[in-house]
Order: sequence, then structure tokens, then C-alpha cells
Amino acid sequence: MLSKAKIKLLNQLNRKKYRELHNMFFVEGSRNVLDFLHSDCSFIELFATNDWIQNHKLDIPKGDTSLVSKKELKKVSALTTASDVLAIFELPNTSFNGNIITDNLTIALDNISDPGNLGTIIRTADWYGINQIYCSKNTVDAFNPKVVQATMGSLARVNVTYTELDKLFATKPEALKIFGAALNGTPITNLKPQTNGIILIGSEAHGISPELIDYITDKITIPLYNKNLAHHPESLNASIANAIICHTLKIKN
Repeated sequence: MLSKAKIKLLNQLNRKKYRELHNMFFVEGSRNVLDFLHSDCSFIELFATNDWIQNHKLDIPKGDTSLVSKKELKKVSALTTASDVLAIFELPNTSFNGNIITDNLTIALDNISDPGNLGTIIRTADWYGINQIYCSKNTVDAFNPKVVQATMGSLARVNVTYTELDKLFATKPEALKIFGAALNGTPITNLKPQTNGIILIGSEAHGISPELIDYITDKITIPLYNKNLAHHPESLNASIANAIICHTLKIKN
């Protein structure tokens, strides 16, 4: 069963300062938990119903495993409907180590504040074989429970680091392109597939920060196909724009 101390800990892990204090985060849902159990993330503890444990005996590593009820899981769940399993893992190091990936496409996120958007971007990156995302320091925490849930396990395979993007861009190899969305950019339909480069996605509300604009080597635009000039969307959701750009740059590779 879940002790009062465990309930308190799990509730604390909903907040970034406590995740950093305890150096832990938690994962919910069978698919999410299984993906993390089969990753390089350091497993700490698992809480699950009897049915889940019986069905996944071969997936559970050595360590603390507690049999709990669905009612108990509901007390600590960040989901609307509690799942049958929740697991705690050691918080990975998200500091940028100075190594810029040059042999694959990567994604840079500038002040993405919505957890669902970040989670979807991570999941999209995983789908297209992109395993590195650089985030500005004011981007939402990748280990926020809402982000973790939205990734549907992809966070176990995609490396997310936080850094000052202007400094990162200033030290990149000169030949490495940065693709950034702009109103006067080249339509993405005119782009050729790329084997490497950085896809820069700006915030939902304000777009790409002014201090990063000059680092963009290739300004790109997703064409608007709605010909009604008086009535059309102002912009695309950040995660949707990212998915379209990823597809365009990877599709023929």
C-alpha cells in the first residue's frame, strides 16, 4: 500500500523544485512506464495493481515494487483517470554538455510554455528519428507530469537539454543550418530533405525571440492554403508547425 510519506513524495513530484530536490520524476500509464523501464533511465520504485504486476513480471527490474489499489493510485495520479501503474525514476541530467549534434536533424525550442505542446514535439521527434532537443531555459520542464504523459513514452528515447540558445547557436559549426519559421521565408514546399541542421520553433504567443533571429540561416514559411484573406487562422500551433517541418525535412531521406 501507499504510505503517507509516499503519497506526500509523489504529490511533491508534480512540482519542478521538488523533482530537482529529490532528483526524481514519475511516470504513469502502462505504455509510458514500460518504455522507461526498457530505457537507460535509472529505475527507483514501482507502484501497480496486482493485474498489472502479474501481466508484466518479465518487464519489472529488480528494485522496490509495491502492490497498490487503483483507489490508492488515484490519490497521487496527475491524470484525470488513474492508470494501473506508476513508477519513479532518477531525474536525468538536462544540462547541455557542449556537444552539438551535426549528423542528424535536431530541434531547438524557444520558450515553449505549454506542457502538451512540448510533449507532442518530443513524440514527433521520436517518430522522425530525431533524438536531441535543445530547450531555452524558460521552456517548460520536460519532466512535468503533463509533458511526460503527452510524450507517450518517447521521452525515454529523446534527449532533452536546457541551455541558452543564443550561446549554443554562436558555437555551432558554420556549415550547420538553422531553420526558423518567418513570415517572409522560403515556402517549405521548396525545401530539399536535410541530413542535419537545427529546427528552431518559437513560443506559442510570441514566436522566435528577437535575439535569436540573426542566427537563422534559412527562414522558412508554411504556406497558408486558406484563400479567404479576411478569415483564416493567425498561426499554427507550435507542435503542429514542428511536425510539418520535420516531415518536410525528413520525408525523402
